Amino acid sequence: MKFTSTSNPVLSEKAFEALSGEGTMSIKGTLNKSIILFLLLLVSASFSWKLATYDLELLSPLMWGGAIVGFILAMVTIFAKKYAKFTAPLYALAQGFVLGSISMVYSSLYSGIVLQAVLITFGIMAVMLVLFRSGIIKVTNKFRSGIIIATGGIALVYLVSFILGFFGIQIPYLHSGGPIGIGISIFIIIIAALNLILDFNFIQESCERGAPKEAEWFAAFGLMVTLVWLYLEVLRLLSYLNKR
Repeated sequence: MKFTSTSNPVLSEKAFEALSGEGTMSIKGTLNKSIILFLLLLVSASFSWKLATYDLELLSPLMWGGAIVGFILAMVTIFAKKYAKFTAPLYALAQGFVLGSISMVYSSLYSGIVLQAVLITFGIMAVMLVLFRSGIIKVTNKFRSGIIIATGGIALVYLVSFILGFFGIQIPYLHSGGPIGIGISIFIIIIAALNLILDFNFIQESCERGAPKEAEWFAAFGLMVTLVWLYLEVLRLLSYLNKR
């Protein structure tokens, strides 16, 4: 069974080869599991938000603890895909602690920014789904290659920025709110949004080609990774606009 590739490192070309079991993957099943993951993320994010509100000293442990645990669970999910039905929900909970803490910080600086970011994120997802289902945006090899290259470039820049941060060095304009910084942020949001198209296409083709049903958890996990990235980028852009 051959699948097309996607720039999402979770939903890779060989992502489902290690999975097996009774039943076949379906769009409805993947949607249901995606909803479960986002509900879990919402619960832990709300809990993290309230804890950090009551005691600001908990903010850093919640954020970094969730990030470390989430990273470990993500690696386990990616390399031990058959356990995704267990690790994906746990990852959603861990990621919720991170997003809840980050969102609380932004909310304390800019009133209403979190709700705006959530609405815009899901609005973008709805638009991308309509564009995909209507065939207005078609996933060609050139389209796929362009998004993969752009996503890889963004990931590399973020990695370099993270490493340089330990030495007190910042990449110019990447974290600034000026016109160039806003332009860069908009570009990253566009790439993140187009990644949703690739994710939708990959999930659809996987269902059509009879991927095993347990792959629904793994696919839902991959979709959540893209949406979380998109939300954080929208949150960052809104903070830039609020500064201005």
